Amino acid sequence: MTQMMPDALESRTISIPGDGRRLDVALSEAAGLTRSRVAALMADGNVTVDGKVETKSGAKAKQGQIVILTIPAPKPAVPVAQEIPLTILYQDDDLAVVLKPCGMVVHPAAGNESGTLVNALLYHVHDLSGIGGEMRPGIVHRLDKDTSGLILIAKNDAAHAALSEQFKQRTMEKHYRAVAHGSFSKGERLIDAPIGRHPIDRKKMAVVPNGKPSRTEWHVLEHLNGATYLDVHLLTGRTHQIRVHMLSIGHPLLGDKIYAPNLKTPVRIPRLMLHAYTLAFTHPTTGKRLTFCAPLPAAFEDTLQKFR
Repeated sequence: MTQMMPDALESRTISIPGDGRRLDVALSEAAGLTRSRVAALMADGNVTVDGKVETKSGAKAKQGQIVILTIPAPKPAVPVAQEIPLTILYQDDDLAVVLKPCGMVVHPAAGNESGTLVNALLYHVHDLSGIGGEMRPGIVHRLDKDTSGLILIAKNDAAHAALSEQFKQRTMEKHYRAVAHGSFSKGERLIDAPIGRHPIDRKKMAVVPNGKPSRTEWHVLEHLNGATYLDVHLLTGRTHQIRVHMLSIGHPLLGDKIYAPNLKTPVRIPRLMLHAYTLAFTHPTTGKRLTFCAPLPAAFEDTLQKFR
């Protein structure tokens, strides 16, 4: 009988009849693995017999003994440099400011091992900080896959630490351009509502009583036909913050396939209508205040025009 264990990626408890078979043979049949794979797992200490580690693949199990095979989670491959087009707005010895296109994941993860911003950075930027680990070199902050716009990159650990502190102290200023469904009765507003994991769908975020403090300012740039063009200022930096806050006040963002997948619009929306437009921060070495602005992508601008 094979039973899945909850605390490992794939852990099976196998009851082996006392027929004198080798462990590698019995485990290979039960787990659907090659004998060489089982032998390697045993050599790494991933097999126990009655609670004791057994590393010899030729060992035999007796009747009534409990053999536990633990198959550890695969280690992600170290990201490699890829020749992916990347717009670098600014670069010096300490940092770089780049434009992330809509649809690009920031760093490699399960299901997105290549084609990420990190892969592009490794090709275009020669020095990157290591504080974020080998899977996130240079990454000081992130944008959602479907959000386009400005991202700040650290090129050494000292710059990374200083820039991260600015995010922590909220002295880094970020403004977004967004198009939300419906008409706003007020010209500007502060949304102060805690955000945490959705109580049912754990892949989503939501406004929940026990969430982290989250504050978003917005003001109307333009009233459109059935939608509103907004400038959005993040005062905190929670996952999906703008998308969740806009949904919470009844104005989901156009093109949001996660939080408003069934939203009906008069025209096709080709992308999430959210763009990291401006970024202002203090340079970690010179102390100079820098401000960058990212022009609207063509697909964003074209969709905006259709609602005018």
